[in-house]
Amino acid sequence: MNRPQSNTLLEVAALAKAFGGNRVLQDVNFSINAGEIVGLLGPNGSGKSTLLNTITGFEAIDAGSIRYGGEEIGRLAAHRIVERGIARTFQLPSMPEKMSVIEVAMAAATTHHGFWETLVDGAGVRQAEAQARDKATRLLHELLLTHVRDLPASALSGGQKKLLGIVCALMGNPRMVMLDEPTAGVHPNLRNDIVQALKRLNGQGMTLVIVEHDMHFIGAVCSRCIVLDRGHIVASCQPDELSSNERVLQAYLGGGAQHKATAAEGTQ
Repeated sequence: MNRPQSNTLLEVAALAKAFGGNRVLQDVNFSINAGEIVGLLGPNGSGKSTLLNTITGFEAIDAGSIRYGGEEIGRLAAHRIVERGIARTFQLPSMPEKMSVIEVAMAAATTHHGFWETLVDGAGVRQAEAQARDKATRLLHELLLTHVRDLPASALSGGQKKLLGIVCALMGNPRMVMLDEPTAGVHPNLRNDIVQALKRLNGQGMTLVIVEHDMHFIGAVCSRCIVLDRGHIVASCQPDELSSNERVLQAYLGGGAQHKATAAEGTQ
C-alpha cells in the first residue's frame, strides 16, 4: 500500500545552540509545510536570528536535527544548503558601490548556477549570461525595481535594497526563502510593495519564513506564527491569536503582564 506523501518541507527537531555558556536555542521543535508563509517572532534576544542562521548553515548546530525535503541538512555548509533550495535575505543588506542593480542580481545567479565554472571552461558563456540577464530582468520587474535597474546598487533606499536582496535570493530558484526583518527601517510607502511582492511569490508556490517585529506586516502576510522566547518555542498559532495567547504576552511583556491584568481587575 502506498503511503500518503507528507507536505512537510522543513522539520526542526530538538535543536540546540550555545555560545560559550549562553544557551541561545534549547530543544526547538517545529515544522513548516510547503506553500506556507510563517512568521518567526519573539522579543530581542529570543534566538530568532540564531535559529535563522542555523537553518541556513551560517551557524553550526550543537544538537538536534534539521531536515529539508526529507534530507538531513543540519551540518551542511551554507552553500550546500542553498544548492538544496533554501535561500535567505539579511536584515542589513550590503551592496557593492561599483555594480548596478541588474549586475548585482546577475552576480547572484553566478553563485547559484556555476557561471564562473562555465567561464573557466570557456563554453556557453554568452548563453549563461543571457539567461541570467533575462531572469534578473524578470525578477526586477516583479519586485518593482525596473526603474532603478541601471543605478548603482549602493544608491538604493533601504527598502529597495531589501527588495533587491529578495531578487538575489530568488535567482537560485529556491523552494523556500527565509527573510530577516524585510520591513525594518523601510519607508511605509514601500512596505505595501513588499507585502504584495511576497504574496505574489507565495501564490507562485514559494514557501516563506519571515523574521519580523512589525505585527501589522505579520498579520497582512503570514498564515501562521512561531514565537520564540529565551530559546524556546512558546507558541505556534495564527496571527489573530497572538494578542490572546498568554505565553506570547508573557514573552513580550514579561511577568508584569499578569500583575497588570490582576491590578486592573481589582479596580473595577
